[in-house]
Amino acid sequence: MWENYLLEILYQDECLVAINKPSGLLVHKSMIDKDEIYFAMKMLRDQIGQYVYPIHRLDKPTSGVLLFALDSETARLMSEQFASHTIQKTYIAMVRGYVDAHGVIDHALKEKHDKMTDKKVDKDKPAQEAITEYFSLGEIELDHAVGRYEKTRYSLVKLLPKTGRKHQLRRHMKHISHHILGDTKYGRGEHNIFIREHFGCHRLLLHAQKLEIRHPYTHLPLILDAPLDVIFEEMAKLFSYSFET
Repeated sequence: MWENYLLEILYQDECLVAINKPSGLLVHKSMIDKDEIYFAMKMLRDQIGQYVYPIHRLDKPTSGVLLFALDSETARLMSEQFASHTIQKTYIAMVRGYVDAHGVIDHALKEKHDKMTDKKVDKDKPAQEAITEYFSLGEIELDHAVGRYEKTRYSLVKLLPKTGRKHQLRRHMKHISHHILGDTKYGRGEHNIFIREHFGCHRLLLHAQKLEIRHPYTHLPLILDAPLDVIFEEMAKLFSYSFET
């Protein structure tokens, strides 16, 4: 699938490069998918002919803005920005049910660890603070029975994570019973089957639409926008919502 694939570069200068990571692509080599030979870090390195340093990560099924540094000092400076929560991430998701117009999910999360690579972690470590703000962008009701309901309701939402816990958005939306569609780990199987069969959608409907940072050297605001892919854009059209990126 990824052979000869060219990553969409959203921004590049002498110290930073940002891409629009497609859904289904790993950020870097992982023991979880030890047989996978394609991942964004290597593909970008080969594409631009330069070593890259990942600043943050996105889950394999999540698409959107992914930032890399082109040298170790820039990587250190940008990592400090992320650690101090001075950056702003904006995600778009499609979820089950009608959500409130606006809300804040303040629900601590236990650290998620992979059994293969994190055998020495402290399983008794208390849950960490996790906060997500959300806004409803639109609602639809479909004349299809899914589960025990005669009709199906979905919402398009904007998600603003205030912390960066593993799988935070997916776990938080599950916590308030508005599971993200296409989520095979935290979602609802009957809805995942429905969007596959009726819309040909085989991906997690979670997209990192925008990343707002300060340039590590000029200190000027830098806003990185990533357009939706064709599949997510078609799903978003159900809500008659227009994205300006």
